[in-house]
Amino acid sequence: MSIPEETTNYIDALSKGAPSRYDDLRVLVFNGTLKRSPEESNTEGLLKVPLEIFESVGARVDVVRTIDHTIPPGVWPDMSEHGWEEDEFPRIYRDLVVPADIVIIAGPIWLGDQSSMTRKIIERLYAYSGETNEKGQWAYYGKVGAALTTGNEDGGKHVSAMVLYSLQHIGMVVPPQSDSYWNGEAGPGPSYLDGEEGGQHNAWTNRNAVFMAWNLLHLARMLKDAGGIPGHGNNANDWDLSDPEHPNPEYR
Repeated sequence: MSIPEETTNYIDALSKGAPSRYDDLRVLVFNGTLKRSPEESNTEGLLKVPLEIFESVGARVDVVRTIDHTIPPGVWPDMSEHGWEEDEFPRIYRDLVVPADIVIIAGPIWLGDQSSMTRKIIERLYAYSGETNEKGQWAYYGKVGAALTTGNEDGGKHVSAMVLYSLQHIGMVVPPQSDSYWNGEAGPGPSYLDGEEGGQHNAWTNRNAVFMAWNLLHLARMLKDAGGIPGHGNNANDWDLSDPEHPNPEYR
């Protein structure tokens, strides 16, 4: 499972001419494949393009294959406090999400929509969206988000729209062209890693993956250098929308 030589050469040339340094940035990827490790994942195959770019400029990259972890569904920060025996997500949030500058939600398409693992991570991220930073902004302010999707059926743009909406709604910034996907032909067809007919040799998909990676790096650099988003007019502490008697907490 490797990147085509023509794409690798293009990535190398871009990395050597990078307009800034990115080695202080951290990237976190959630791979929502339904395949447990070490089974080959088409989503992992497409991820190799942006990950090679991140690594070539020295950014730290952490990848979480969601299905390999005990992460219950739910919209509470720690589901072990709500009937589950174990929940790894609080640790993942503390150790990987909090310090991340870039968060990519990646995963396959099933029946035209995002996988259950993809949606579960979005819901668990949402559970922490009521946290605030030192400026009083929601905790995800200053982070940059993106979507990467694979499948052999229609739905790439639909999934990207749902994921990117969710990320910006909880406070992340979405740069231009911040999604990349591979669908293949309509109906059952080749997946991303399926040889010459798959997406590895599709210039459109690989180009968008390259654009996505660099736009994420550029915007994350700009935000980090600026100290995040200005705290004027977006202080959550100025507004009290809580209702302690309501069973569905207002996280936003």
